[in-house]
Amino acid sequence: MKVVVIIPSRYQSSRFMGKPLADVFGKPMIQHVYERVLQSKTASFAAVATDDGRIFEAVEKFGGRVILTSADHPSGTDRIAEAAEKLGLADTDIVVNIQGDQPTFEPTQIDEVVKPLLEDPTVDFSTLIYRIKRDEEVTDPNAVKVAFDKDHFALYFSRSTIPFVRDRGKKADYWKHHGIYAYRKSFLVAFTKLPQGTLEKLEALEQLRALENGHRIKVVETQFDSIEVDTPHDLERVKALIAGKKP
Repeated sequence: MKVVVIIPSRYQSSRFMGKPLADVFGKPMIQHVYERVLQSKTASFAAVATDDGRIFEAVEKFGGRVILTSADHPSGTDRIAEAAEKLGLADTDIVVNIQGDQPTFEPTQIDEVVKPLLEDPTVDFSTLIYRIKRDEEVTDPNAVKVAFDKDHFALYFSRSTIPFVRDRGKKADYWKHHGIYAYRKSFLVAFTKLPQGTLEKLEALEQLRALENGHRIKVVETQFDSIEVDTPHDLERVKALIAGKKP
């Protein structure tokens, strides 16, 4: 059983066109992500999955493994599923989905997210969560919140603030969902064939498709936050962080 990291990467973005190739201290952002993946203890290898020739050439140039996929995929999950098939992975292999816009994630987060699948054969799908420390993220719809049960299986993901605290004097811990996933390859392929659910469409959160179809998602707490680069402003925060300054 192998652990393979696939990084979906697309050039088109309404808020930041071409962000995978944005320069970060002399390297395209996608290279920073790729090189951090290789520092993981559990990953066998990494690959970028893209439909864009410019990204394909950039990854080849720095010596990375890259797979050209269809341009018709509605999501990054569909893209990595195609890549997993092209790589000839076994059904029992574990596929980790790292977004190409998280150049400051910690390599140990890969080890964290795959641990439940390595230890328990009944777990097919896992993801990371982080205890929110910045108050503004509690109400920020771009910071997806998650509620989970006593066994750390997700109950719900929402862009709204969950849980809602009704009574004064009570305080809740809030957990942010990290867009780092691990799937058994067989489940990944099956997941992409599930119909979209109502909640997924309303919240625009793909992981809700699994819950709506009766599948479980194991959530794993990580101590590391990670900046997702959605805008040029986010890129400046990332550069400051990499440079060792407070973003």
